[in-house]
Amino acid sequence: MITKILQSNPKGRIHSIETCGTVDGPGIRYVIFTQGCPLRCLYCHNPDCRYPDGGIDITVDELIADLQKYRSYIKFSGGGVTVTGGEPLMQLEFVTEIFRRCQKLGIHTALDTSGYVQLELAKSILNYVNLVLLDIKSFDPKIYYQVTRVSLEPTLNFAHYLNDINKPTWIRFVLVPNLTDPLHNIKGLAQFIAELKNVERVEILPFHKMGEYKWEQLGYDYQLKDTLPASPKLVAIAKEIFQEYSISVIS
Repeated sequence: MITKILQSNPKGRIHSIETCGTVDGPGIRYVIFTQGCPLRCLYCHNPDCRYPDGGIDITVDELIADLQKYRSYIKFSGGGVTVTGGEPLMQLEFVTEIFRRCQKLGIHTALDTSGYVQLELAKSILNYVNLVLLDIKSFDPKIYYQVTRVSLEPTLNFAHYLNDINKPTWIRFVLVPNLTDPLHNIKGLAQFIAELKNVERVEILPFHKMGEYKWEQLGYDYQLKDTLPASPKLVAIAKEIFQEYSISVIS
């Protein structure tokens, strides 16, 4: 667990801010993209968030002052603040203080994470999180490693803990043709989620190529350049599998 006393105005590194986001939690949201990520997802649409020394320095005070400008839109829409990335859990003190301050202001908080973290370190931040958007890239460990270059186990441990504390959670699954779409992979994930009592819904995110240009600009090897976007038929098949386990699905 985090044992040191948190600073009241810690500084962190972010990639960017989206002031009126509508896809990262309920309502209109102020979305903070943090810098740095331990995963190397083949389809990442923010590869420029990869390294923690990129982006810009900013304090919690500066972020809170900026988001206050949009507070009326947030409140009217039933929205809030979402911290995503990159991987927010790489900057625990910074992100914890953002959430703590938001909750003090009565603003709904959402954490978008891969769950790839030492669980004991992440427990404290969850005290200030209203909703977790948990990205589970695959349920087959081999496919998960192929997609991310890291182990699946920490994410499953994180998911189990969220269930233990009954933390409201949305599961996100990116459906990539010829990569994450094997039926055993989707069914395995559905069976796992069906055992969790805290999951409110699953979001199937069809693979797209909108981030490909960033890989080219950065000189990275984009291995999915020949992969087509997920078809409506493929999405429908995946959705049906989740629904067979009485799971609410958005696609």
